[in-house]
Amino acid sequence: MSEQGWLKLEGKVAVVTGAAAGIGRATAESLAAVGVNVVVADINEASGVKVSEDLAARFGGKHIFTSCNVTRKDSVDAMVKAAVDTFGHVDILVNNAGILIPRLLVDPAGKEELTEEILEKMLAINIKGMFLVAQAVARQMLRQASRGVIVNMTSESSLEGSEGQSVYAATKAAGYNMTRSWAKELGKQGIRVVGIAPGIMEATELRSEEYERALAYTRGISVETLRASYEKVSIPLGRPGFLREVADTICFLASERGGYIHGTTVCVSGGKSRG
Repeated sequence: MSEQGWLKLEGKVAVVTGAAAGIGRATAESLAAVGVNVVVADINEASGVKVSEDLAARFGGKHIFTSCNVTRKDSVDAMVKAAVDTFGHVDILVNNAGILIPRLLVDPAGKEELTEEILEKMLAINIKGMFLVAQAVARQMLRQASRGVIVNMTSESSLEGSEGQSVYAATKAAGYNMTRSWAKELGKQGIRVVGIAPGIMEATELRSEEYERALAYTRGISVETLRASYEKVSIPLGRPGFLREVADTICFLASERGGYIHGTTVCVSGGKSRG
């Protein structure tokens, strides 16, 4: 049996936020590969258009880009309208857009300390953005006979905290709990809500030099030591994860093969822990 036939996702429509890069792009690719029409939603127009065109060239189907600033309700509503105007319905939401800015709570040297501006930026994108997108798409799903599935992107750090990433971990913990709460609300109306929590992943363009420099500083180590640590932390499987492994898990969760998975978050981290 083909991969497409097994998942039975052909012809479904998925909105993927933050789809221009990283896990979002990998998810868009995996969904397109199993016959899903993808709405590539991202604030980066140049990269987003390129991704949508690449999906069509590689996998066929119909894929569109729509600009979306997840922190603005008008932008989110316009994104959902573009999806419905094009396809008539939305079956899957991958609520992936997020941001990570490493900072210390207190930095005596004053180099990488949390500020209200940085705090508010992460809260706006990672919490408010997740809420606005989920609300707009859920409203659309409730208008449809077929309802749908919402997949929220959290993080392994949401369960453990993370040095130099306290606000990020806190926002992802919020996503974890919004997933559980929305599942209790929306499950009664036929919408499944699940979360996915990646651990350390392979390098992407989002793991920039600036990000690595800041994170290394917050942990009192060099960038070289930080990079080496990706291979040495407590990951029982002994390696970082591949983006496709997260993306393929999302495909399963969005399909009827995962039809009884609801209100929980699946950790895709190779068994990583701090112990």
